[in-house]
Amino acid sequence: MVLSIIWFLFFLIALIVALVRFFVFHETDIFKLLVDGMFDSAKTTILDIAFPLAGTMVFFLGILKIAEKAGIINKVAQWINPFMKRLFPEVPDNHPAMGQMVLNFSANLMGLDNAATPFGLSAMQSLQEINPKKDTASNAQLMFLVLHTSGLTIIPLSIITYRIALHSNNANSIFVPCILATLCTTLASIIIMSIWQKIKWDRLLFVTIIGAVGLIVSFLFLYSYLDDAGKNLISNTFASLCLLIFIVSILGVGLYKRVNIFDSFIEGGKKGFEIIFTIIPYLVAMLVSIRMLRDSGTLTYITISIQHAVERLGVNSDFIPAIPVAIMKPFSGAGARGLLIDIMQKYTPDSFVGKLASILQGSSDTTFYIIALYFGSVGIKKIRYAAWAGLLADTIGVICAVIIAYIFWHY
Repeated sequence: MVLSIIWFLFFLIALIVALVRFFVFHETDIFKLLVDGMFDSAKTTILDIAFPLAGTMVFFLGILKIAEKAGIINKVAQWINPFMKRLFPEVPDNHPAMGQMVLNFSANLMGLDNAATPFGLSAMQSLQEINPKKDTASNAQLMFLVLHTSGLTIIPLSIITYRIALHSNNANSIFVPCILATLCTTLASIIIMSIWQKIKWDRLLFVTIIGAVGLIVSFLFLYSYLDDAGKNLISNTFASLCLLIFIVSILGVGLYKRVNIFDSFIEGGKKGFEIIFTIIPYLVAMLVSIRMLRDSGTLTYITISIQHAVERLGVNSDFIPAIPVAIMKPFSGAGARGLLIDIMQKYTPDSFVGKLASILQGSSDTTFYIIALYFGSVGIKKIRYAAWAGLLADTIGVICAVIIAYIFWHY
């Protein structure tokens, strides 16, 4: 029901704003713009998102099936079970979903969004198998989804690539701030969900999280002392190398365990098309409404309103031009990416606004898109508090990103 209300509100708000622009500002082409955008979004959702995603799904679900038959997923689940059990007390010990969630989080850490999605969808399906109410999101599914929407990333590979393409003089300058911002979002997600689900913070959970933060901070400290060549090597090569090693390792272990890796790949890959056909209606519904909201000018008016409010408080408003990325990101990764590129073209990648927009792009994930994609893939209709919990964590991440950007670059 929550998704239905949100979906209706997007269309209603877009229509109201369009009517205001027609009657007050006499913009006679506004309705045509909305209708054209609606049909264009429906088409591009299929051509630019669903079909490309299908190929990725087929490949990685095939690899995942090999890992499953080789016992790799169960082994990973055993290793991390003590920690994951604290966050997911409803999931049985050594359940395959544990390993699949770890693979999803690991892919996100490397900035490999395309690899993370198939693992995440597989994890959601595994969690659905133990969900007693098939149309209602379980606590475990909610915890997983909100953690996933925090978008924790160690290497923001795609953002650095965009900055290089736009001729940044120091494309890696956003590396440390981006990590710090996304770490804040992830910690906010864990705390919010732990409080709401009344999860007990024992010594193991506390020490593990503090230890993980310590490792990340240590990595960032060492990274800051690398020269530009070393930073470029890590940012542009390390993530892709990790993915290749990961794939070859699974194939090698599969052969060692005498698994028919090719037949297993085909078996797992077939599920990719099944999932894609299931989620297409959910994607079209959400992305068309987001396009309506953007083309109506609603996001522009929100940005202007925020700027006026900030200026009245006497706070420096230099960050405002980057805020559209933060507003769009929970709804559409592609939309936020387009806004990021537009901002860097207008203000240059190495400007304060360009750097802040880069951090905002990497400090969270596409909350509503992920809700539609992941819950849609398993037929969840009652999403409970997934939307507001994810958005609250995103908001905290945005605030932290702005503060971090001011500390690093605003003198």
